[in-house]
Amino acid sequence: MRQKLAGIWSSPPMMLQQNWVNLTFTWRGSVIPAVLPRIILYSAIALVVVLTHTYTAGSVPFGLVTFTPDVVLGLLLVFRTNTAYDRFWEGRKAWGTIVNASRNLARQILVMVDECTPRDRQEKEQAVRLIAAYAIAVKCHLRGQSPLEELVGLLPPDRLHLLAGMAHRPVGLAFWIGDYLRWQYQQQHLNAYQFSTLEQPLSQLVDALGVCERILRTPQPLAYSVHLRHILILYCFFFPFRLVSQLGWATIPVTAIAAFVVLGIEEIALEIENPFGTDPNDLPLDQICGVIRRDVEELISLDSGHGLTQMMLPTPESLGS
Repeated sequence: MRQKLAGIWSSPPMMLQQNWVNLTFTWRGSVIPAVLPRIILYSAIALVVVLTHTYTAGSVPFGLVTFTPDVVLGLLLVFRTNTAYDRFWEGRKAWGTIVNASRNLARQILVMVDECTPRDRQEKEQAVRLIAAYAIAVKCHLRGQSPLEELVGLLPPDRLHLLAGMAHRPVGLAFWIGDYLRWQYQQQHLNAYQFSTLEQPLSQLVDALGVCERILRTPQPLAYSVHLRHILILYCFFFPFRLVSQLGWATIPVTAIAAFVVLGIEEIALEIENPFGTDPNDLPLDQICGVIRRDVEELISLDSGHGLTQMMLPTPESLGS
């Protein structure tokens, strides 16, 4: 579904029309599977109401039912959806910060940290891969999963063993990155200005983690969610009573459509208020982490052996002698 959405704006007119049709009738990623049982329930209630109205010859005063909280329900649904989307978009911005800070930190480490020995190069590459490992650890931390299997190719076995015993693995990885920068500063492979510059994207990585944790650990107030659910139930239950006298058998499809609209809006809010899961409507964290890992490896390959090559180049003094 995300690939369809991404391709809509770059497609020619014919493809655009085809994508629009496919997106309109797609099942995966829509709220139809979640709300369909309740739509069937309220349609059945509407059927009972229509049958009762038809075969009792109007002896039941359906017209007296005037429960119409349309405006209140509309305002509540709009507020609910806006609040959920704010959480979704804030989570997306936090992950955008993680992507940008990861690229900047990896690039700056590879360019700024001096290399004097092959061991320095090896340590530098391990430190840069810690950045990709940090993104994967944040993703798994937000999902309540273990990142160890995904980190096998990024961390040496001894660090994987240490990481397995940590309660908060992203913080541990951030500490290792900061410890590497501090050690390079002490070894005079970085000056004070470079060290301060490298600390900024590292702090941004940790700040973005805090934003994601705030979203994850601050759910919607229970009283608000329960009250909205009660209003939705009452609205959908009494909806056919209000229309049966005017619409007759058409009350059943009209009730189904109304239930689909209001229940679907509420279900969308439920889908996107926690954007860090694995549902089709959640953020594509696996793809984002894959992009970070790919970019890190490309930067390492571009800079591979660059510092040592520079040391091995002949200087004008040596050529003159």
